[in-house]
Amino acid sequence: MLEATNSPSETESPANPALAAEAKIARIAVTVFPLLVVQAGVLGFLIPDLFKPMGVAVPYLLGIIMFCMGLTLTPPDFASVARRPWAVALGIVAHYVIMPGAGWLIAVLLQLPPELAVGLILVGCAPSGTASNVMAFLAKGDVALSVAVASVSTLIAPLVTPALTLFLAGSFLNIDAGAMVLDIVKTVLLPVIAGLLARLFLSKLVAKVLPALPWASAVVISLIVAIVVAGSASKIVAAGGIVFLAVVLHNGFGLGLGYLAGKLGRLDDKARRALAFEVGMQNSGLAATLATAHFGALAALPSAVFSLWHNISGAIVAAWLARRPLKD
Repeated sequence: MLEATNSPSETESPANPALAAEAKIARIAVTVFPLLVVQAGVLGFLIPDLFKPMGVAVPYLLGIIMFCMGLTLTPPDFASVARRPWAVALGIVAHYVIMPGAGWLIAVLLQLPPELAVGLILVGCAPSGTASNVMAFLAKGDVALSVAVASVSTLIAPLVTPALTLFLAGSFLNIDAGAMVLDIVKTVLLPVIAGLLARLFLSKLVAKVLPALPWASAVVISLIVAIVVAGSASKIVAAGGIVFLAVVLHNGFGLGLGYLAGKLGRLDDKARRALAFEVGMQNSGLAATLATAHFGALAALPSAVFSLWHNISGAIVAAWLARRPLKD
């Protein structure tokens, strides 16, 4: 994640050289990331026996990603929540209403098998994606708002994600919401808090590794994708087409309706751009981890496809928005 600054030009040129370097590396990482995920998915499909035994490591890999996220957070990121509670609250509500609802609707309309339906809904119930604020930066959006929404959506995920999954996906498969809460606490909340504490008490050491965090996250997420694809390699040929269609529709609804939510909430254009990515980009690594642990490898397939597609679509939309002038 990118650090937020209070400079009015935060979405055009970061306020200090260190952040400028981090932003440059993040931009490159986001550009290369889809290629890494594609390669990982292909490897997982072609040589599943190599990656299948690594399935037990997926929760720990996700913990590494969330620890990296915690390292990027600072007290000013949370202070921005107090400064603009309406904008942050709107982003949180939009995220946890639009994406879960869209996932359920698409699963019903496409008549997905139960495992795939639960997997798609679970992606929608996950918190914001770890690259969403980088996309907001590239799109000249409100980075501070993006960081605030992503942080809060992640911190409340242990309660919100299992509850929404139980409510929307309970008719497809049996949902153990209590076990899911514990899993999210262990793989998301505790690593994020550990990263935040490390940032506070080991600031000089953390500052040296910040530029490498986007790369670390990209590599680890790619490995998770390879493991998930390997687990369902035998079923991808039959289910791949319908899953890809469902994911494209799901992500498209999120990006478009996220921007529309900001417009209906009378936020400025920079904030609308930020909300588009905060709503449309999901923590697919968490969704894949939960799906694998609770519903099986096939249920994790939508998460693997989403991990690839939302970074491709996010980069395209960010580039398009960056070329459009900001509206007053």
